[in-house]
Amino acid sequence: MDDRDLLQVVSGIIGKERTSDDCCMIKLGDENIILSTDMLHESTDFPKGMTDWQIGWMSAAVTLSDIASCGAVPLAVLLAAGLDEPERISGITLGAKDCCERFGAELAGGDIDFHSELTIVTTGIGRVEDEYYKSRRGAKPGDIICVTGTPGCAGAALEGALRYWKNLVEPLPAVREGRLLAVAGVSSMMDVSDGIALSLYDLSESSGVGFEIFPDKIPLSSGVSAELALHSGGDFGLLFTCGRDILPVLDVDYAEIGVVTDSGEVLCDGVPVEKRGYSHSWIDGS
Repeated sequence: MDDRDLLQVVSGIIGKERTSDDCCMIKLGDENIILSTDMLHESTDFPKGMTDWQIGWMSAAVTLSDIASCGAVPLAVLLAAGLDEPERISGITLGAKDCCERFGAELAGGDIDFHSELTIVTTGIGRVEDEYYKSRRGAKPGDIICVTGTPGCAGAALEGALRYWKNLVEPLPAVREGRLLAVAGVSSMMDVSDGIALSLYDLSESSGVGFEIFPDKIPLSSGVSAELALHSGGDFGLLFTCGRDILPVLDVDYAEIGVVTDSGEVLCDGVPVEKRGYSHSWIDGS
């Protein structure tokens, strides 16, 4: 059982429309408030060797990335820290503050508690107009599917490629790109923090479509394989679909990696893509 299985339980209680995206949208006058929250643990989310500053930066970045995927402008982040060692709060707070300021948000407070394992919860708030709000539900057969950035670098760092260590521990959420793509009129969007493959399956389920992607079109950095790009997490590029008529989008670097189909399948060169990436799992109820 993994977190996506448990999400089905939550969906049955609060509704699928509240769980099909990384963010929640709440109507407020002529605009929408965007809310997102993430929980990170030292043993599963913070690779050994990270500084407390980098832990704070990453914690803010994961939530800002979710807000970016909706085409929203970030406003504020709250950070709750379950601390194993109280002196760590300074570095963590500074890292989160620096990340927020880099991407136009405010670190606006949070909570502090004791925890046997360092655990960080970040909650982000953003805003977006009706016409620019994007979700996972708008992809249509005939659209093309694109990705920003060069996926797989964070996964390569985890496998020992030290040149990509900064990609892993100081990720850059695509806040500017998300806004530009939303204004340009993409049909659906999400980030690829769980890997391209899992993201495609999530997008497929939400939009009721399929995908045909081509591995030779996936943008790769030196020493990074298409396998890593497809199945490793930790990257913060955006996966989006759109009609070809809106491209190119000025000031956004992206690659066309495939097309949207009506098959309901996720295929790579005609072969089903393994549904695998970054996820939390529970084995035998543990």
